[in-house]
Amino acid sequence: MRVDEAVRLLAGIMILLSIALTIWVSQWWLLLTAFVALNLMQSAFSKWCPAISVFRKLGLKP
Repeated sequence: MRVDEAVRLLAGIMILLSIALTIWVSQWWLLLTAFVALNLMQSAFSKWCPAISVFRKLGLKP
């Protein structure tokens, strides 16, 4: 798996998790969904995402 694919997978998992937590725990978990979305948008413009740094340290190829 490459870094780009891992970032997309992580974003998808986080969004699904936040939706589940919103349904079963509290609507405040929608803030996690918003955070993931904002992080994806800022990374599109800045070409930097914190998850990319973590995945590269874990040995994933760019």
